[in-house]
Amino acid sequence: MTGMHAGRVAVAYGREVVVEEEHGALLRCLMRGRRGPRPVCGDRVEYRRTEGNGIIERVLPRETVIERGDFRGRPRALAANVDLMGVVLAEPPGVDTLLLDRYLVLARHAGLAVALVVNKCDRLPPEARERIAAALSYRGELHGAPLHWVSARENSGLDALAAELAGRTAILVGGSGVGKSSLINALIPDLALRIGALSEVSGQGRHTTTATTLFRLAGGGALIDSPGVRTLRLDHLPPASVLAGFPEIARYMPECRFNDCRHDREPGCAVRAAAARGAIAADRLRHFHTLLAEAVGNG
Repeated sequence: MTGMHAGRVAVAYGREVVVEEEHGALLRCLMRGRRGPRPVCGDRVEYRRTEGNGIIERVLPRETVIERGDFRGRPRALAANVDLMGVVLAEPPGVDTLLLDRYLVLARHAGLAVALVVNKCDRLPPEARERIAAALSYRGELHGAPLHWVSARENSGLDALAAELAGRTAILVGGSGVGKSSLINALIPDLALRIGALSEVSGQGRHTTTATTLFRLAGGGALIDSPGVRTLRLDHLPPASVLAGFPEIARYMPECRFNDCRHDREPGCAVRAAAARGAIAADRLRHFHTLLAEAVGNG
């Protein structure tokens, strides 16, 4: 088609979006009609320029998509074409391993690589660092996830993290109080100017800071900030996707006496036997049951 251009969605508000054009300029666009997927942050689109704005003609096929369940447990896309999920943890407020396991399941389901990021490491006493390292190294080995110790306040460890993100589209997720916003500010020094430019183009004002948003990185690639995955239920996922996030449990399941073993109280359970001898972390088995109950309860 003549007059067609390619760009990427920086932020979406329903069927109205801000597209980052190939040369970096921002353009407010509307989705033509109601057919096709609703564009989300990270989507690659084809659009036409109109008088001052643009019209999105097509959302290109997504390589990956991150979804969360809506209030009815139905999947709702939050971000598309993401390569890497960076899970940010910190103490304080405390390393929430159940939330971490939720993120790991979601990343495995979406086909994303994972990086574990411990922020505020300048405040950690040695015993806390050892305890956190034990919990996270175990999970990192299971999911091939590197572990980064950083401090946004002291600007330490950020070069290695930036190198991890370079050339990829990464999303940073984390619970309340882990310092994710400070970390994003440290990785994108002109963040306030970028947010201001998006707000001006979109006309959304304060809503710009509460929407899933993509920012291009100076070292190549892009970083997505999404308040939508601060808290997370997985009731939109099938049980098989939950199991895929716990490979150490899946490994022992074929050895259980009963094919329909729930790995709870059944005799001859190889999974519980593995947990008893330390081959499976006790909290991982508890979290597996918690997340599986969510999936089964809404399946």
